[in-house]
Amino acid sequence: MRCRKCPTRAVIKIPRHHTAFCGPCLTEFVRTQVQRAIKTERMFTPDDRILVAVSGGKDSLTLWEILLALGYRADALYVDLGIGGYSARSREKVEQFAQQFAEPRQARLLVHQIKEEEGAGIRELADLVRRPTCSACGTIKRYHFNRVALANQYDVMATGHNLDDEAARLLGNVLRWQEDYLHKQGPNLPASVEGFAKKVKPLYRLTEREIAAYALVNRIDYIVEECPMAKGSKMLLYKDVLNRLETESPGTKQTFYWRFLERQANQTSTAPSMQDTDRTVLQPCRLCGQPTTADTCMYCKMMARAKSALV
Repeated sequence: MRCRKCPTRAVIKIPRHHTAFCGPCLTEFVRTQVQRAIKTERMFTPDDRILVAVSGGKDSLTLWEILLALGYRADALYVDLGIGGYSARSREKVEQFAQQFAEPRQARLLVHQIKEEEGAGIRELADLVRRPTCSACGTIKRYHFNRVALANQYDVMATGHNLDDEAARLLGNVLRWQEDYLHKQGPNLPASVEGFAKKVKPLYRLTEREIAAYALVNRIDYIVEECPMAKGSKMLLYKDVLNRLETESPGTKQTFYWRFLERQANQTSTAPSMQDTDRTVLQPCRLCGQPTTADTCMYCKMMARAKSALV
């Protein structure tokens, strides 16, 4: 199989685009897709300070590498969840990446350790507050990503969500008709109220397979295994369903998600915006000051319950 852009042997075939690329042409393709996402969605400019949420996986580390290669000012935050050997290995991957790719470009890696700051690892915290581990994990990570972005005056926070992630999330929201989540889903979520950092997803035009190939070609070492807490996740089921459809009909995931974004963009101007809605219902948490719909935010409630359970 030959590359469609040059005579070199291809390393990956991309059926949804009816093309195939060698290593260098794949690198160019992926970075172009990221640049197009940034420009089309007006995510940020070269003057903005970006905080990348990294986990040690292929998506977040690839995103950080691409932003640095494209000349953006991008630091990263790693939240150490305290999941035994898995967290130790993922943190090692992140720190090795930072040493190899980030430090030569004067980019910083910030680390938040849950066991040190919250007093217990994510498994223990989830048990103490009697919540599913993934739910507790999401609450804690979102809280600290937003907190660190604001405290260090970053203009935008970037996550490594890709096309597979977004299509699977959309499928789950549609199956349950979770309209509130549908309104908030998109690759560019502005800082609609004071206290919320702007959040962007520059990889939304790329699939997991394309990102994995890019990481391999560019020698980005990442943790391959799934988080042990994700076993039985509905998201994995939705991804599997979409992958089966994609095999039979290449481009299904792209069409599904991009058409959704087109419908969002074409909504009438008379409909109330999410920004206006957020301003009417959100207020500062009385304990930490971050935006919440209640007197106390979910993170502070969860940590209060965990502390009381430890007494």
